[in-house]
Amino acid sequence: MMLKIFYLFLVVVSQLCIAQQAEKLTVEKIMRDPLWMGSSPSAPYWSSDGRYLFFSWNPENKSTDSVYYITKDSLQPRKSGFYLRQQTIAADMVVYNLSRTAYVYSREGDVYWRSVKSPTEKRITETAEIESNPSFMMGGTKIVYSRNQNLFAWDIASGSTTQLTNFQRGVAPPNEQKPATLTAQQAWLKSDQVKNMDVIRWRKEKRDSAEQARKAFPKATPLRTIYFEDKVVRNVTVSPDGKYIAYQLSRPNTTGKSTIVPNYVTESGFTEDIAGRTKVGVPFGVSESFVFDKEKDTVIALKTAQLPGITDVTDFSKDYPRKDTAQKKENNRAVNFFGPFWNNSGSGAVFEIYSADNKDRWLMLLNPASGSLKLLDRQRDEAWVGGPGIGPFNSSSNRWMNDSTYWYQSEATGYSHLYTVNVRSGVKTALTSGKFEVQQVELSFNKKNFYITTNEAHPGEKHFYRLSVNGGKMERITATTGAHQVVVSPDEKQLAILYSYSNKPWELYLQENKARAKLYQVTDKAQSPEFRSYKWIDPEVITFPASDGAKVYARLFKSVSPHSAKPAVIFVHGAGYLQNAHKWWSSYFREYMFHNMLVENGYTVLDIDYRGSAGYGRDWRTGIYRFMGGKDLDDHIDGAKYLVEKLEIDAKRIGIYGGSYGGFITLMAMFTKPGVFAAGAGLRSVTDWAHYNHGYTSNILNEPFTDSIAYRKSSPIYHAQGLKGALLMCHGMVDQNVHFQDIVRLSQRLIELKKDNWELAVYPMEDHAFVEPSSWTDEYKRIFKLFETNLKR
Repeated sequence: MMLKIFYLFLVVVSQLCIAQQAEKLTVEKIMRDPLWMGSSPSAPYWSSDGRYLFFSWNPENKSTDSVYYITKDSLQPRKSGFYLRQQTIAADMVVYNLSRTAYVYSREGDVYWRSVKSPTEKRITETAEIESNPSFMMGGTKIVYSRNQNLFAWDIASGSTTQLTNFQRGVAPPNEQKPATLTAQQAWLKSDQVKNMDVIRWRKEKRDSAEQARKAFPKATPLRTIYFEDKVVRNVTVSPDGKYIAYQLSRPNTTGKSTIVPNYVTESGFTEDIAGRTKVGVPFGVSESFVFDKEKDTVIALKTAQLPGITDVTDFSKDYPRKDTAQKKENNRAVNFFGPFWNNSGSGAVFEIYSADNKDRWLMLLNPASGSLKLLDRQRDEAWVGGPGIGPFNSSSNRWMNDSTYWYQSEATGYSHLYTVNVRSGVKTALTSGKFEVQQVELSFNKKNFYITTNEAHPGEKHFYRLSVNGGKMERITATTGAHQVVVSPDEKQLAILYSYSNKPWELYLQENKARAKLYQVTDKAQSPEFRSYKWIDPEVITFPASDGAKVYARLFKSVSPHSAKPAVIFVHGAGYLQNAHKWWSSYFREYMFHNMLVENGYTVLDIDYRGSAGYGRDWRTGIYRFMGGKDLDDHIDGAKYLVEKLEIDAKRIGIYGGSYGGFITLMAMFTKPGVFAAGAGLRSVTDWAHYNHGYTSNILNEPFTDSIAYRKSSPIYHAQGLKGALLMCHGMVDQNVHFQDIVRLSQRLIELKKDNWELAVYPMEDHAFVEPSSWTDEYKRIFKLFETNLKR
C-alpha cells in the first residue's frame, strides 16, 4: 500500500494526477510526460469581424501551446497557421470611430485603417519607427497615433500627416527660454539708453518696423518644442477636438540600491549575477501633469494643491510623535496622474490621481483651458486604496457613457461597486449594491448596458450579468455553478466562456448572450482518460467563526477513511490577496491533487481564505494592515480549533504548509503560536518584509523607516526564538521575487538561537515558481515525510 501511495505522490508533484491505476505507471513514464493530466484552453479572443474565436491550447501534448480557432460555421477546433493569425486583427486591438463605420489598429509597428463595409485595409504608416495607439479625432476625420513619444495626425480625406507634438530630451536652449523679467532698475536703464542714444533708438525702430512687416505676412506657426529634461514622457493624449494635448512627466527613482541574485549553476561554469529589484522604501517615482494649449501655444502645469486633502497625514503617524520624519500638515503628498480620459466631444476629461502612499484616489474633472481641476469623487482609505476595478492599473479610457456621465468603481460601501457621476452637476449614482463584489466591468458598444462579473451568487462563484446603464436589476446570463471568464463577441451576440468547477479543469464553451442560454462545449481535453478515471474530491466550501466574530470561508477535504491518529493539515495559499476557497479549478492544482493524496492517507485538509484574501470586500482585504501575521494567522488558529471541535481532529496532530505568503504565515505560526501546529513547511517564504518589494509591501506596512512598529510585528525573523514543532523550509536559490537571502538570514538566526528542530532544502536552479518536475517531486516528498513523521507517529 505504501508503495502505491509513493507512486501516487510522484504523479501529483510532477504536474500529473493521482490515478486509480497508478500501479500501471512507472516513474520514468511520469517524468517524461508532464502534460499527462490534460490540457486546458486559455486566452480566448475574437477577431475584429467576429468570424474567428482564437485560443491557446495543447491537446497534442507538445512542448508549448499552439493557437487554435473555431468559426461561426464550425465549432471544431483547428490549429491556426501563421498567415491566418498574421492577417486577423484581434477585436480588443481595434478602435472604432463614433459611428462604428471604420476602425484603426496597429500591427508590427505600423498603423492601419479599415472600413467596416470593406475588408480591404489601408496602410497609414510604413516606417522603420514604431507607430502605435491609434485613435480617431476631429469627429472621425483624422487618425492620431504615437511615434517616439510624439503624436501625429493623419487626415483621412487628404492623406496628409501633421505632427502634433515635439518632445525633446534636455533643457531649453537660452534663446528658447522665457525672457527674464526686468527689475525696476534694469527697466529704467534700458529706457534711458533708448532715449539718449540716437544709434540705439534708430536700430530699435528699424527692428520694430521689420517685426511689423513680418507680422503683416504671417507664416505657419512653428510647432512648439517641449523639453522634458531627464524625465520620462508618458500618457500623451490629444483632445478629440484637437485643441489640447495632455501629458505627464515622471522621473524614475534612481536613488535606491538594486539587489542581485547570484546564479550558481550556469552553462558558463561561473557564478553569474542576475540584476534584481530594489527593496521596500524606494518608491517608483511620481509624476507631474501638463496641458499644452495648441491654439494659445502655452503649457499649463497642473497644481496638486487643488486636490482636497492633499496635505492630510496618515493615522499611523500618531504612533511616532517624536520622529523627525513625522508628516506635517502643510506638505503636499506626492501623487501620480493617470489619464486624462476625454469624452467624445473633447468638452470634458477626467484624471484618476493616486497618492504615492496609496491612501487616496481622486477623480478630477479637467478644465484644459485653465488647468483647473474639479473634484468628482475622492476615495480615502487609511489602509490602502484597492479592490476589484480600483487602482492605477485599472484605469480605462472607455469610462464615458455620454459627454456628461463617467462611470467608475469604489469601495465606499465596503465592497467594490459600480457608480456613475454627472460631471456637470456632480451627482453620483450607485448602480450596484450589496455584500458582494463587482469584479469586472465592460460597457457595451451602444452604451446602453454594462456587462459585469460579480460574486453575488456566492463568494466562491463568478457569474456574468447584463445591467442597464440606468441601473435596476442585474440580469444573470450564466447559470452553471463555478466560475465563468467571459469574452463578448464584437457584435455582442455570442459569449466565449472559460468555465471550470472545483474538481473539473477549465474548458472553452460558447453561449448566446441571453440569460441562461445553452452552453456549447468547444474543447474536451482538460482531463486525460487516466486523469478522468480518478474520482477527484469535490471539496465542501464551509464557513467557521473567527475569534473576532468574522465568518471565514474555507475548502474542506474530508477523508472517508481517516487515520486512527486523526491528523489534519492546513494549507495557506500565497499572494495574500488571492482567493482559493472557491468553486472553480484552482491555480494551485498541484496542491489540490496533493490534498487528494493526503485524504487517501487518512488526513483531513483545510484550505482557508484568511484575512487579506480576495473576494470578500474592503474590510477583509485590509484586515492585515500594519500587522501581517495578525488576523490572517488568527484565522488559521481558529481553523485548527474548528478541526478539533467539529471534526474531532487530534489537536496535537495538525500541520500547516504554504508557499510565498503561505510560507510566511507558516513561519509566523511556528514562531508565534507554539503548540498549535506540530509541523510546518514554509516554501519560498518571506522572512523579513523590509527586504521585499515596494509596490506590495508599502501599501500594507508603509515603509520600514516611517513605520518600524509594523515591520517588527510582521517579520518572522524577529520571532524565531519562539519556534516549536518540526519546521521544514524550502527555497529556490535563484528566486527573483522572494530572494534566497531571506531564508539564508533566517537560517543564520536559527543557528544563533541554537534551534535544532528545523531543516532547509535548497533548489539551485529554481526561481519563485518551480518549473522542473524533479524539484516539485523533491519538495513534496519532503513535505509528505514531514507530516507522516510528525502527525501520525
